[in-house]
Amino acid sequence: MTVLQSLAAHYDRLRENDPDIPEFGYSREGISFCVILSSKGEPVDVMDVRDTTGKMPRPSKRGFVPRPPPDRTGTRVVPNFLWDKTAYALGVTRHRVTGTPSPAQRGEHDTFKAMHRTLLANTEDEGLRAVLAFLDQWDVAAYDDLPNANDMLGENVVFRLDGELRHIHERPAARRVWQGFLASQSDAEGLCLVTGERAPVPRLHPRIKGVRGAQSAGASIVSFNLDAFESFGRKQGDNAPVSERAVFAYTTALNTMLAPNSGRCVRIGDSTVLFWSEAKAAEQMILGCFEGPPDDEGEAAVVRDMLEKIARGMPIKDASPDVDENTRYHVLGLAPNAARLSVRYWHEDSMGAFVGRVAEHWRDLRLDPPAWTFTPAVWSILLETAAQHRADNIPATLGGALMRTILTGGRYPQSLFAAVIARMHADKDINARRVAICRACLSRDYRLGFVDEEISMSLNPDDTNVAYRLGRLFAVYENVQRAALGQINATIKDRYFGAASATPASVFPLLERNSANHLAALRKGDKVRLAHWFDNQIDVIVGGLDTEFPRSLRLEEQGRFAIGYHHQRAHRGTSPEDPSSDTETHEEN
Repeated sequence: MTVLQSLAAHYDRLRENDPDIPEFGYSREGISFCVILSSKGEPVDVMDVRDTTGKMPRPSKRGFVPRPPPDRTGTRVVPNFLWDKTAYALGVTRHRVTGTPSPAQRGEHDTFKAMHRTLLANTEDEGLRAVLAFLDQWDVAAYDDLPNANDMLGENVVFRLDGELRHIHERPAARRVWQGFLASQSDAEGLCLVTGERAPVPRLHPRIKGVRGAQSAGASIVSFNLDAFESFGRKQGDNAPVSERAVFAYTTALNTMLAPNSGRCVRIGDSTVLFWSEAKAAEQMILGCFEGPPDDEGEAAVVRDMLEKIARGMPIKDASPDVDENTRYHVLGLAPNAARLSVRYWHEDSMGAFVGRVAEHWRDLRLDPPAWTFTPAVWSILLETAAQHRADNIPATLGGALMRTILTGGRYPQSLFAAVIARMHADKDINARRVAICRACLSRDYRLGFVDEEISMSLNPDDTNVAYRLGRLFAVYENVQRAALGQINATIKDRYFGAASATPASVFPLLERNSANHLAALRKGDKVRLAHWFDNQIDVIVGGLDTEFPRSLRLEEQGRFAIGYHHQRAHRGTSPEDPSSDTETHEEN
């Protein structure tokens, strides 16, 4: 199933189960004020219908209005039906300099009146005739006399007949007029790529709003705005024919999932990730796997229990009895690209396959002691690749590459491995999370046959890999330095880690000499037995090296170096003078 087909099918499910999903031709828009009209078209009152639950009033989105035209831009004057901004509906806008009411200068109000006079010319409905009467007699100069005149400037307004609770655009007669208008506006017919049926094909598709980093006015997935993108003389939407109803269905489904607190959208790297399924319980499971437990303690306990079961490799029926392993799920990653949206990735499969691959991903990240106190969200992994641990600094496209790996069970992107190694070299923070990522990349490469040597979760004294042993040796040299010098501002890790892990031959002879001096200082003091214990550790590690220090280490080996370093530091050995406190540093995980 294609992206648009899946979204159109999801819209149909939403319409069946959720009364808040608009029908064809309508959308949820922010409305701030309602102009109350008498049956003769006189403005009786203006009601403030904004949402005041927050610190500042904001437009209300509690109802549906006839959808705005897709070709309305900052320069193109096209009115909405029975609602619009004050420039269109009342002919007044806010002056850019003084902020006072000013007559609209681009003919917005005239086009609004012309459209309604045409569409409502033959109506007998009382409410619609009241709108016509209002437009015929309205004087822009009388705007200042309206209630809430200053707050209403530039906001969206609707109309209501005095004595009624519903808006005029909600009246059955208004709905019939609007549906007839939509039918009359249909473009030439074509073979719809979504439904496979011949139907009217729109020239432009509505914009998608809510993708992080995209234009606030929205952006398009299907768009042809230059001749270079067109072929065989077809213009704009004709190059990718999708019927009016299918366009409405897929854009409504996207905008619904992108709405705040929809529960079907997360931010991962530079991508906005949408996911949906045929079952609500499946969507909750996917959200938990991507983002971790929610803030609410009650819900968090349930989600945490489910995720722990998944991490232990339990079948889906045991982790969440409400989810059928054969239920299909869909994941779509979107990223901003000028006035368009880029599809970073698209994946669909069964929930059984999803749970298996997520559990496999979490197993690859295991480390002893654990790097995370709980199963990690994808964003927490990506943060380890970002300078200053800022989400804005996550390398572009890395989030999409990692998501594809998790969803397909393929090889972790080499860009993830390289980014983590680069961060460790740059800021000298060799923390458990970064080491766990390195181990995950190597562990999966071993399982998939890309490397020949396995990597353990904790210290493996029998591992003869040169890079791993050099990492252990580097950690011992650092412990010797700490034991000899006490509390110091910078250790050899802060000065030499990057060079030692990339070009060992250029650094380790120096580290070896310095370590010998530090051991000599320990022997001269009162830590002779500790110095002897360090000597034994160094001899055991160096004894397993059957070559000279290598001139350079490949990316994979630099990862093994970091893992060996971390394993050695995290290992709680036994020494005559308690090296767990004198000679080792234990990180908080």
